[in-house]
Amino acid sequence: MILSFLAAILLFSINAQSQNTVGLIQYENANTEGYVLFSPISSTKTYLIDKCGRKINEWSSNYRPGLSVSLLSNGDLFRTGLVNSSYFGTGGGKGGILERFSWAGQLRWNYKISDSLQCQHHDAMVLPNGNILAIVWERMSLSQATQAGKNPAVSSQLNNQELWSEKIIELKPSGSNQAAIVWHWRAWDHLVQEFDQTKSNFGTVRQHPELIDINYVVQGPPSNSDWLHFNSIDFDTLNNQIIVSSHNFQEFWIIDHSTTLAESSGHAGGRFGKGGDLLYRWGNPVSYQRGTISDQKLFKQHHAHFIPSGLPNAGKVLVFNNGVNRPGGNYSSVDIIDIFRAGFPYTINSSSAFLPEKADWTYSAPTPSMFYATNIGGAFALPYGALLITDGPSGEFFEIDSTGKIVWKYINPVNAAGPVTQGTKPTQNTVFRAEFYLPTFGAFNGVDLTPKKEIEINPKPPASCTLLNEIENQNFIGFELFPNPAENEQKVMIRYHMNKEAKFSILNELGQQVYTASFAIANQPVQFELPPLRPGVYYVRLYHGQGSSIKKITVF
Repeated sequence: MILSFLAAILLFSINAQSQNTVGLIQYENANTEGYVLFSPISSTKTYLIDKCGRKINEWSSNYRPGLSVSLLSNGDLFRTGLVNSSYFGTGGGKGGILERFSWAGQLRWNYKISDSLQCQHHDAMVLPNGNILAIVWERMSLSQATQAGKNPAVSSQLNNQELWSEKIIELKPSGSNQAAIVWHWRAWDHLVQEFDQTKSNFGTVRQHPELIDINYVVQGPPSNSDWLHFNSIDFDTLNNQIIVSSHNFQEFWIIDHSTTLAESSGHAGGRFGKGGDLLYRWGNPVSYQRGTISDQKLFKQHHAHFIPSGLPNAGKVLVFNNGVNRPGGNYSSVDIIDIFRAGFPYTINSSSAFLPEKADWTYSAPTPSMFYATNIGGAFALPYGALLITDGPSGEFFEIDSTGKIVWKYINPVNAAGPVTQGTKPTQNTVFRAEFYLPTFGAFNGVDLTPKKEIEINPKPPASCTLLNEIENQNFIGFELFPNPAENEQKVMIRYHMNKEAKFSILNELGQQVYTASFAIANQPVQFELPPLRPGVYYVRLYHGQGSSIKKITVF
């Protein structure tokens, strides 16, 4: 009976989900259990969903995102917001306000960073000590740019005759709408130019990979005032380093956060002795004259960040490589870069670029052009080598396993008008990036995680994962499995809570029995050795004459 029921679920899954245009599109049992957070760019709402596409929580703001959102370990939502600005009105990724909401949706704190000289944009994050790092545009006049060594022939073509530089500020929040700036870093303090020796920052660009060439412009007209265009920020707690992604230099940069305020503006001091100069850069050595176009590896990338400890490839950098104007054709990829191939502290010789020469690992679609995000996007590392990827322009989130197989897919069903009806083709449903959280994340302690209905109008329930979850929760017989996940051919314990002989079997994802055994010992662990199994998700079925129960086990 159970075998036919599982088979029916799988068949229903294929038939029901293949007709969906939004919400849950694909669900396979091998996907990673957890929750997904996202804020549609055209909406003022932020959603937390489970992997069945059911809403767990929802927050409302007065502002559309600007652009990132994240969940904190105490259950609060931290988000950026888009405010009106006549000074930075043309800026892509514009924000201007930071907000913090309770799990219940109460606004706890907000802080505006938007005036005639500066504006927060794209990304911000909360540090372990509660302080906040934010990336902020800094408006510079044409005369300031010229004095810094910018070529006037290029400056004259800039929109509004001004240049937007970048800075990183660290805020210590207080009260309900206040904050103190306790640290900052300015790109303007770390420039080099070889155009005019009578101006500031004069030097040989290729001799100073730790500095930023104020006259470097990517291919195309140099009219964009948004010269650097940072679009992500992350923090390495272990080494006290910050990583930022520069979209327009097509690189990510690592800088020292251990510096004092004075040291951050100079070229000495801090843990690494280099002040606020770049410790490392990767993706486009053309920008510091240490390579050619064939050496360029990143193309308008987003979401460069350190892979957290405890996950495969911890400490390496994961980046969403949009692939705009990539040689050989436009297509997106997700790349892992082993920055430690440059040593630690990072080293570079006098003539070549920072190592490595290429990404350590990369994912692209089997037909590369089928996965192409022209702008925005992100990727999160998951256990066992899986990744959650955001195709931002299409509002699509999908999970791949360690082999690159797609095991879960969801399409944002919300645009400026609100949730759309299932079966309609979604439009204007872009998402900057989705965030992923395991069930063990601290935010979920003591809060109501009861799934609500799907976000879209007229959903087509039940999803296959809903039915499978119902099977797993049939507690006709109480038992636990540990360890779970388990290694192939590892000994596994079953604790059985009835004083009767029981049998158990292991089923694969197709409901086929791959192992069976029986035991009579009750109320204490029973040990058995897993048979040789391929890595994946299996079901352990325990049964006797009065009932049965099924639990999922992951084998790797």
